[in-house]
Amino acid sequence: MIRVLLVDDQRLVRAGLRMLCDSAPDMTVVGEAENGQQAIRLAEQMAPDVVLMDLRMPLVDGTAATARIHASRPAVRVVVLTTFDDDDHLFPALAAGACGFLVKDASPDELLAAIRTAAAGETPYSPGVLRRLVDQAVRARLGEAPAAALPPALTARERDVLALVGAGYSNREIAERLHLGVTTVKTHVTSLLAKTGTGNRIRLALLAAQSGLTVEE
Repeated sequence: MIRVLLVDDQRLVRAGLRMLCDSAPDMTVVGEAENGQQAIRLAEQMAPDVVLMDLRMPLVDGTAATARIHASRPAVRVVVLTTFDDDDHLFPALAAGACGFLVKDASPDELLAAIRTAAAGETPYSPGVLRRLVDQAVRARLGEAPAAALPPALTARERDVLALVGAGYSNREIAERLHLGVTTVKTHVTSLLAKTGTGNRIRLALLAAQSGLTVEE
């Protein structure tokens, strides 16, 4: 059973999330918090597997709460719930330890899938938001930031996969483009995470953008 903690300053949002999670046979809501301060306390008391975290809240915001929870309970998986105008807050939240993000208007099936993905130790994300983050990284690189260096140990195939990860493609889409098996792509992504030290797919995509890798059409 996946233990879920809901964190949002809007009661109606929390009620909707609770109803959705309670409808899933493999999930149980262990607590609700209306601000980051409560989230930190409940994460200690209730030991959730996954925290659905709003970013903009009173007292302690979602980024600060994520950092505190990640520091004291690194096994807890924090999934940020974001809106379009929260994009600038995602970089700090990911740096603070969030494992992924999902838009608030995601479908019920997408939200439940994201919780299961996070609980399994993987990286849930909304593709559209990832593409916006990658675009921000590209604009920063074209401005004043120098290109990020890639490890010299990357193989040519790993660079191909990395470029497609940076473009927001899923493992299945990468497999189709490169004429590989999905399992082979997963192996390449795992190797890339280890070689680059990025930790998750989102940071890997941002590294690809910052390094200047592009997808060949």
